[in-house]
Amino acid sequence: MKVAGIRTFVVGNPNPGEGGRYFLFLKLVTDDGIEGLGEVYTATFGPHVVERMIVDVAERHVVGRDPFRIEALWRDVYSAGYTARPDLSLGAVLSGIEMALWDIIGKAVGRPVYDLLGGRVRDALRSYTYLYGEPGDAVDVYRDPDLAASRAAEYAARGFTAVKFDPVGAYAAHDPRQPELVTIERTERYVAAMREAVGSSCDLLLGTHGQFTTSGAIRLARRLERYDPLWFEEPVPPEAPEEMAKVAAATSIPIATGERLVSKHELARVLDTGAASILQINLGRVGGILEGKKIAALAEVRYAQIAPHLYCGPVVGAANIQLATCTPNFLILEGIRDWGGFHAEILRQPIVWQDGHVIPPTGPGLGVELDEAVAARHPYEGDALHLETQPGEYRDTAR
Repeated sequence: MKVAGIRTFVVGNPNPGEGGRYFLFLKLVTDDGIEGLGEVYTATFGPHVVERMIVDVAERHVVGRDPFRIEALWRDVYSAGYTARPDLSLGAVLSGIEMALWDIIGKAVGRPVYDLLGGRVRDALRSYTYLYGEPGDAVDVYRDPDLAASRAAEYAARGFTAVKFDPVGAYAAHDPRQPELVTIERTERYVAAMREAVGSSCDLLLGTHGQFTTSGAIRLARRLERYDPLWFEEPVPPEAPEEMAKVAAATSIPIATGERLVSKHELARVLDTGAASILQINLGRVGGILEGKKIAALAEVRYAQIAPHLYCGPVVGAANIQLATCTPNFLILEGIRDWGGFHAEILRQPIVWQDGHVIPPTGPGLGVELDEAVAARHPYEGDALHLETQPGEYRDTAR
């Protein structure tokens, strides 16, 4: 069996656009007709530039090769052009191709990917969602603690046992910053209202997108400890795990990071420095499924856990599910609400979510298939980035 070709899909994510502006899917096709599905998660270039990158990498290194030789193919791509170091965009392209190879292998042998990586250790995977606004909201849910608390209580009533939110304001190009006192006080009121609304039935996951200096993150964490969040996510930018480790040492709140990191090498630094005990690897960026399994093993020997990240499409979500199903030190899975909406529409058979948990699929490979007719109806023809950072310096105007 050889990889014979590649197809790409740049799919626009219709309103409300939860998960980003568009999704980047690919299919590898073998000479005997097996199709492997993958997804690339990169936000640093326009989608059609990334699409050309995907094709270039695949045609240089993958087409004509045996899809079972994932380790060799991975090293060839990772080392291309005498780079051989973590690279965010190449890592994303490699990730999407690698998960498509696993999809081919699983289909070739008639088994889910998790059966090829140690086998199932869980029958259901705990999941969480971000807190989202609704069309009828009169105010921004991230500026109104009472509305946020009510929305969190609704999520808990539907079965969620964890909800994530970022109440401290937009991330900006000049971050990290020292938070203003009004920001700290408003954030504390917000978290307090959320905790009162859900009690102990629902974990609170505090996301901050690396917005603070080390001392600023410590100041905020000390105000929030009494509300017992499950984690404090990216309290400082992820590029300096030694600084994040200072935050971890100064608070009882577990630190989570990883969505912007690539490869076992960068995640090993997080573990070695004590920067975080929860690794939020995104399998559409970190290096793929096997790289995720290696990172999980590094975490396991340090009693750290993985909480796969998802702010893109459902194929990365499907890869996350495969890894989580066969990983003993899995903690919780990110989803976009309950995996419905466009994330369900773009798949031939939606991912199953029940009572706050994802039920792993039993089909071969990744267990999902792209609905190409839906993809064709939603082409993305713009050139905006998947996510945008506020330019310049952030100022808190909620006074």
